[in-house]
Amino acid sequence: MAKPKNKGLGRGLEALMGEAAIGIREKDGKGSGIEYIDINNIKPNRNQPRKVFSEEKIIELADSIKEHGVIQPLIVRAADSGYELVAGERRWRAARTAGLKEVPCILRELTEEENMLLAVVENMQREDLNPIEEAEGLGNMIEAFGLTQEQISKSVGKSRPYITNALRLLKLPDEIKEMISSGKISQGHGRVLLTVSDRKKQVDLADRIVKEELSVRVTEALAEGKKEQYKKPKTRRMTKNPDVLQIERELKDALGTKVSINMTGKKGRIEIEYYSKEELERLIDILKQKK
Repeated sequence: MAKPKNKGLGRGLEALMGEAAIGIREKDGKGSGIEYIDINNIKPNRNQPRKVFSEEKIIELADSIKEHGVIQPLIVRAADSGYELVAGERRWRAARTAGLKEVPCILRELTEEENMLLAVVENMQREDLNPIEEAEGLGNMIEAFGLTQEQISKSVGKSRPYITNALRLLKLPDEIKEMISSGKISQGHGRVLLTVSDRKKQVDLADRIVKEELSVRVTEALAEGKKEQYKKPKTRRMTKNPDVLQIERELKDALGTKVSINMTGKKGRIEIEYYSKEELERLIDILKQKK
């Protein structure tokens, strides 16, 4: 029997994380705010789309937490026993590594559907998911709740073609999905490989992409069966100075959000991302304290 279609969430991250979100409460049940919860009473989110956590980055964040504490609260919901993470597993892991006994949390009352959506969207907006994790998270939402791609598109704030292209990557062989997950090839390469009908040829071409560092354009030519010789393009990788990357990581850990430093000569700009009015106000408060 076909699974009945769900009408969708009808609201996105703003409604789930912003001031209008339901179910924020203190320990005394009055008002809204943050409460500190025993870290051992919190368990990971079973709907967490992110599967890969860099141990090195966890240790870096743990060092920052030892110095500054957990600046951005975790989002949790009540479970049969204790609490379940909705968003913030990297912070939770790092806090455990840092030896914290309690962590600041915002408690939400969420349905299974809202829980899965928020876990996916929070990671997507922070660019914490690799393309395959993102596709699997979106696919799980469709499979679990019978949502259409259009409903998913509205809920996560991405275009319908974006959702379609993301989900198509799941049709690739496992070997190629692993290459994309690990960053050996790009999702652009993956989309080209989808045009190759034979599975073995897909994997062989993927291996060649890695070994010869082929561009997407060259991969397209090979996928179309063009036999002419090609010159391996000279790639000019615009890599950031390692010191700049380290400062970006430190600022990200200190502010709890993505920070980009873009330099042109002696000039440049620092971009700090936020995802809700509540988070903007939090960042403003942090920056004001730095005076």
